[in-house]
Amino acid sequence: MIATPLTWLYVPGDRPDRFDKAAASGADVVILDLEDAVAPARKDEARAAVRDWVASARTGSVEVRVNAAGTQWHAADLAALVDRPALRSVRLPKVESAAEVTAVLDSLPVSMLVSCLLETARGIEAAFEIASAHERVESIALGEADLASDLGASGDAALAWSRSRVVVAARAAGRPPPAMSVYAHVHDLDGLAESCRIGRALGFVGRAAIHPTQLPVIDAAFRPSAAEAADAAALIAAFDDGVAAGRGVVVLPDGRMVDAAMIGHARRIVALAG
Repeated sequence: MIATPLTWLYVPGDRPDRFDKAAASGADVVILDLEDAVAPARKDEARAAVRDWVASARTGSVEVRVNAAGTQWHAADLAALVDRPALRSVRLPKVESAAEVTAVLDSLPVSMLVSCLLETARGIEAAFEIASAHERVESIALGEADLASDLGASGDAALAWSRSRVVVAARAAGRPPPAMSVYAHVHDLDGLAESCRIGRALGFVGRAAIHPTQLPVIDAAFRPSAAEAADAAALIAAFDDGVAAGRGVVVLPDGRMVDAAMIGHARRIVALAG
């Protein structure tokens, strides 16, 4: 399993002709979608195609987004995945409470994880509760299109608080930093890069994509450069030397003062660069 994925690629569950292509796209994780990308009349067909393909998928590289709790397809989606150990996790849409999470986990093998999408006002209000619902919650993230619709909001400014709320909730619950929601303008790669830059500054790590052309942009935006990694490594080394010499604060040759509060971020940069 990839320790810190940076790129996720959504693929409609009723397009099995695209599954192998998605797996070869370079995405860290492929998300086979049984929910929004599949019309109601094709749900059963999509579920069968996904179940068959996942049986031979590379372990730890595939998630399946099931239909939300309360829909007529939810139980059948979960039942189709219980004996598919290659799955990285089951992606749950529109989660609004810890009870929803535990109900799903009770129906899945104990080895299987879930990732939770928060797509409503209720989900955002329960962000920490959901993130800390169970040790098998792998991650939380936003579904921004549905959230914006629920809030009657538009634009990045309207979602800024929700984004920060999810980053804080994930950290408070001991979960990995959340990945960003998809960027819907497939051909606007400059806009995608700028949006990723803003998200990275907020504390997000990685992003979901809806087209393979978005993957290199996302990876470049979130993967630290060689210069950033080298600087972080030098900072860690200087601090460790200072601690060994009995100093809690180190001043670097360029005048920067380094203490323990800065080291966690530097270690994350080194880990992501690797």
